[in-house]
Amino acid sequence: MKLIGLMGLGLALLAQVASAKPVEVKFEKVSDHVYAYIGEMGDRSVDNFGLNSNHGLVVTDKGAVLIDSGASYTAAKQLEAAAAKVTKQPIVAVINTGSQDHRWLGNGYFADKGVEIVTLQRTVDAQKKQGAGQIAGLKNTLGEQMMGTEPVHATKPVAEDRKTLTIGGADFVVRYFADAHFAGDAVVYLPKTKVLFSGDHVYVDRILGVLPGHSNPKTWRTAVHEMMKTYPTAKVVPGHGQVCDMKKVKAETTNYLDYLNDVVGKAATNMEEIDVVSAKARDLPQFKHLKVYDVLHPKNVNSTFLFYEQGN
Repeated sequence: MKLIGLMGLGLALLAQVASAKPVEVKFEKVSDHVYAYIGEMGDRSVDNFGLNSNHGLVVTDKGAVLIDSGASYTAAKQLEAAAAKVTKQPIVAVINTGSQDHRWLGNGYFADKGVEIVTLQRTVDAQKKQGAGQIAGLKNTLGEQMMGTEPVHATKPVAEDRKTLTIGGADFVVRYFADAHFAGDAVVYLPKTKVLFSGDHVYVDRILGVLPGHSNPKTWRTAVHEMMKTYPTAKVVPGHGQVCDMKKVKAETTNYLDYLNDVVGKAATNMEEIDVVSAKARDLPQFKHLKVYDVLHPKNVNSTFLFYEQGN
């Protein structure tokens, strides 16, 4: 009976694997000529091509502009194929909003086709420090999907922290406020439609992640507050989660960063015990509805405490 039970379990697991299907990469309309792919909110996987992130597509008179190129050569091809279902216009430019893997490691696929890569200089600086390590790490998760992936950067990075580009009659404001989830994080704003691609400044529907060695909770909070003041009426395509308004950004990103800095950071500065602080922070009803709260919130508290304890 035990053998039969184990065989049954094995067959059930095989059936689950066999029935698993890759995620459909599909752009949905946000506004006139503006589209977004809303990625899964779990981990990177082969089935989602490492696209557990949001990406943008803007169709102009001179071609389409992709916001963030994906985590690999394979992911970039998926984004291109999804764009082709929305418009016959080829992708003529890619704008990177950050230095985390799924924001830029697909650059090489598009660069090989002569597509212009647009990135702020400070973002490129961060990409160069992390590219090789990111590719090595993703190979463990994505395997063969990483074939052909190289750390390719903009050949002419934008020196300024705020730059307005005009492509095919559409204006794109690329802007840096402060280091956030990763160093060099930037946003892309479309003045005509008032759509803001926030990159990893904003997480809604799931908890954000403060990553040791990468995230700066102090300047991230500053960046998001400045972003909200600058674009108060924008429709936001967040880095993760559904398209939303600034009210939701405030409730699920800004208020959470305020808590981490004003409560956890202050406690660390006052040399309180981390175990006591963690216990007090364990149950926050205003944020518990966010996906992966139970997994990431305790880590965020610990990371923020150590960040401040180290005198940052």
